[in-house]
Amino acid sequence: MSAGVLVRRAVRGATALRGGRVRRLTPYQVYGVLFWLVMTLAYWRIPLCCDAGLHAAVVERLKADLLHPAHPTADLPGAGSPYYGPYAVAQAVLARPAGLSGWGVVTLAGPVHLLVLLTGIGRFVRVLTPRPWAPVLTLLFMTLLWGTEPVLWSGSPGLMSLTTGLGYPSTLAIGLTLWAWALTGTRAREDVPAIRYVGPSGLGGWWGYAGIGTLYGLILLIHPGTALPALAGAAAIVAARQRAWRPPVAARWALTAAASLTVAVIWPYYDALAPAGDTGPDGMHRRLYEAMAGNSWLALTGLPALWLRAHRSARDPLALVFVLECLVVAYGRVSGQDTYAQALWAALLPLQCALAVQLTAPGPWGGARKALGAVAAVAVCAGFLTVHAGAVLPRSLDPVGFRQPPRWPTYEWAARHIGPGEVVLTDGNAAAHAIAGYGPNLLAPVRPDPCLDERERRRRLAEVRAYLSPQSTRAERTALARRRHVRWLLLTRWHPLPEEAVMVAWSRRTGEVLARVGG
Repeated sequence: MSAGVLVRRAVRGATALRGGRVRRLTPYQVYGVLFWLVMTLAYWRIPLCCDAGLHAAVVERLKADLLHPAHPTADLPGAGSPYYGPYAVAQAVLARPAGLSGWGVVTLAGPVHLLVLLTGIGRFVRVLTPRPWAPVLTLLFMTLLWGTEPVLWSGSPGLMSLTTGLGYPSTLAIGLTLWAWALTGTRAREDVPAIRYVGPSGLGGWWGYAGIGTLYGLILLIHPGTALPALAGAAAIVAARQRAWRPPVAARWALTAAASLTVAVIWPYYDALAPAGDTGPDGMHRRLYEAMAGNSWLALTGLPALWLRAHRSARDPLALVFVLECLVVAYGRVSGQDTYAQALWAALLPLQCALAVQLTAPGPWGGARKALGAVAAVAVCAGFLTVHAGAVLPRSLDPVGFRQPPRWPTYEWAARHIGPGEVVLTDGNAAAHAIAGYGPNLLAPVRPDPCLDERERRRRLAEVRAYLSPQSTRAERTALARRRHVRWLLLTRWHPLPEEAVMVAWSRRTGEVLARVGG
């Protein structure tokens, strides 16, 4: 080979299509895939529990009648139920040809929701900083920096809660909110002419703003409890990024708001903008306020990092999101509308993000940064060991005896005898949450629902107590069963079968008995 002649080696295969360069995986892609695998297995290793039966029942009712579904868990009309959002309708449409049950849909939905959540975290943090390790630490802090008191709540992205709630619409709504915030932050940048910008969604100009508004509208319909935190965060991000409110800029964000409102208004299954007519849902969320200190104090580790950001710029997006979300949570507490406790995850996220960004900053680690990192490491260990370790460590591999996720019994043994839509009277908490997911109806729904007057629901609960009372007579029980079309009793061992009931099956694990009544 003569001197001065440069010989270029031929590049073959897929690498040639990228000019000979292989794109390296980012740290977040590597750890995100590992997290997805671990949490999917953790979600699948325990029986579905808690509100999974409700969401399975929603799919079953939509499969039975897509246009006019019945109440999710009772033998009543379902018009006006917020559980019938576009995502639930899409699940039912896909479940029909696939032959999936409601339980099967909820099981398979978990990994999908987790994928949306993980990509949303990565995209949102990328808008804040290009540091490759920032989303990794954000994921770590977002799942572990909560508190040292366990609260199983579907609207919490904590590790233990994710183990039981991955298949719930609330998890999907949180992931979509992070995507919406990322797209909002990208659009709101001053240094890029937004009207000509083509963002990661592939939509430029006015269509991009309409698309973002549509996304916020879908979040409202998928999980109404996530909508207010999502919109509050969006307002904070826009206020932080957009400083020059020229008429074209205001018009584009007005289009976003109009698109969101339009999506909410045109949805035919329920009125997404109507306030709840009772305080039933508030009562369910009251315990979140009562346990808030013990369930969230570890996240305060990120307060110094967030304060530094606010000190550098009063318009820092994370600082403004933190302020607005805290106001939402505080308003709910002061006004007695406890449903706003669902905004807690959004109030803690700026603390967790700010801590991750601060600890991944380039340059030497000074004394203050080392101290912050040490405190963060201790807080992560405290959260993992006191609450979340059992979420990923099976009891067979657990040398300590960490608190495990709940293992509720399944009710296939009873459901195989009960026809779809037949009414069941039960006194068991697990049975009341689960049995409707197989197709039957409950005499008294466990969860409040705007499509059922709360006074009527409580009246039905009182009828269950009256039926099971030792003082009740056979005539009274028969009259109640006839009036409410009760066909089955599913009773725990604490209540003896009435004399007119005929036992059909029983559970060896729980001692519960299924009996037929009403002819």
